[in-house]
Amino acid sequence: MNREELLKAIDEKYAALGQDPNVHLSGLLHAEPITYWDYIQVDALLGLQIKRTREPDEMVFIMYHQINELLFKMILWEIGQVANEEKVGAEKFSMHLDRVSRYFDMLAESFSIMGDGMEREQYMRFRDTLTPASGFQSAQYRMIEFASTSLINLIDNRFRATIDRNTPYEHAFEHLYWQAAGKDHVTGEKSALLRNFERRYKGEFLRFMEFYNTRNLHARFQALPEADRKNPTLVAALRHYDHTVNIRWVMAHLNAARKYLGDAEATGGSHWQKYMHPRYQRRIFFPELWSDEELANWGIDNLESYRRA
Repeated sequence: MNREELLKAIDEKYAALGQDPNVHLSGLLHAEPITYWDYIQVDALLGLQIKRTREPDEMVFIMYHQINELLFKMILWEIGQVANEEKVGAEKFSMHLDRVSRYFDMLAESFSIMGDGMEREQYMRFRDTLTPASGFQSAQYRMIEFASTSLINLIDNRFRATIDRNTPYEHAFEHLYWQAAGKDHVTGEKSALLRNFERRYKGEFLRFMEFYNTRNLHARFQALPEADRKNPTLVAALRHYDHTVNIRWVMAHLNAARKYLGDAEATGGSHWQKYMHPRYQRRIFFPELWSDEELANWGIDNLESYRRA
């Protein structure tokens, strides 16, 4: 596009917006040129790591979890593009699933940064300052779950038979699988971990659950034409995502926690081994894409067949 064509295109663009293109062109005369550090907001980003102790390895712990949250944001961004598309076919669906899976592949492979990157003695000292906070309280991770599958697949196994499409969202929320990690099994009383989490995010979660009720990846997949639902590339992408999130990433997280905690409680007091292990709660985003044998062995066998084509 030459200079004359470019100026004409600018005129047309701002005229369509009801704005004076000359004002925008004048603004270019006064604008500072963009720099990498301003565009990425490097100074702000590098100022977000604030330790609570003198332990050097606490910085590793903080930065690792902040990186996780940035990746979670990228994942939600990609899922949103599938959820908000009026018509999504197998090719576009697969493209965004592949992006999401690459982010989770990175997460699953990254646990050695924390698992092998901190001295256990340091960790056991600074972790006491974190109580009652916990990685359990990652709101973005909960949103990824809501955006990935039908709500019934996130309900505690013990209560799934009592919940259906007509169940109020607040009732379903009280029976999500992760609620069990923050409740006393005898009294049902919620821990500080869970109370604080709900005080901050429950309203947002309920709105998010309702928005994604018919827009989650599972629902969008089920609404596709039969030919698209049988598309081998899409099916492989969904299976890979399901396995990576609900087995591979979870087990990498679990094994890293075991290395440091042994049988100790998590900082938030959750029963983390039973809460996290996939064989207990059987979190499965796309259950119809797995055979009876694969479902029976969920979280036990290696499930080699999950691999993408």
